[in-house]
Amino acid sequence: MSEKLQKVLAANGVGSRREMERWISAGRISVNGKLATLGDRVEDEDKIVVDGRPLQRSLEKKRRRVLLYNKPEGEICSRNDPEGRRSVFDRLPRLHGERWISVGRLDFNTSGLLLFTTDGALANQLMHPSSVIEREYLCRVMGDVTPEKIKAMTDGVMLEDGLAKFTDVVESGGEGINRWFYVVVMEGRNREVRRLWESQELTVSRLKRVRYGDVFIPSEVRSGQWIELSQDEINGLADMSGAEKEDKRPLTRAEKETRDRHHRKLRRHGGKK
Repeated sequence: MSEKLQKVLAANGVGSRREMERWISAGRISVNGKLATLGDRVEDEDKIVVDGRPLQRSLEKKRRRVLLYNKPEGEICSRNDPEGRRSVFDRLPRLHGERWISVGRLDFNTSGLLLFTTDGALANQLMHPSSVIEREYLCRVMGDVTPEKIKAMTDGVMLEDGLAKFTDVVESGGEGINRWFYVVVMEGRNREVRRLWESQELTVSRLKRVRYGDVFIPSEVRSGQWIELSQDEINGLADMSGAEKEDKRPLTRAEKETRDRHHRKLRRHGGKK
């Protein structure tokens, strides 16, 4: 039975479906010696090559894994950077025959919750606008934040890439020109939170994502640290996004040792770096 090429690539941990569509359009994928095009379907016996390297396809579905990472400021969400800056992928555990796929991105100067998964289909569902998943941020805002400006941002502001708005704004302290707010958006558009505040002539001086849907950063996971989600938590993400649930399957011995060693380290150091 044939499947869409981008779905097969995502299922084998190459990247999200959306990212794979871009790679196909860019000519980075070939099937049976011919450049792939959007809409191509493949069979189990077809030979897929990604960036000149044959794809080692797993015909047996691998266990879905998800990490929660507390991103510090000063890290990029790309794997490589010409400027040599640290990447969020640098601190993640190594994988064999798979790769971590980032569920969305955070700006270089934005910190907080990032999810990574080995399942491209799950990543695609979590990022897709149809899933309507809340993203909550803590912002430190400089300027005169009036009720009129908050109303404008919750009613909706026309930005260069379309209408955007906060679905909720809650003040959280501060005084003078620096005040803290929790805000919620329903999309993952580039710099959306900062641009909404800027539309009211206000500046965000600190920004941290604290929630993605029902997922919060545990108190013991400090900046620059990660933790692996349980199968129940992963199935909760699947429920939230409309993705297919996965049966509970045990970790391999090596995966379990890596996870348990890391979690013991977090407990031993009280979450400190």
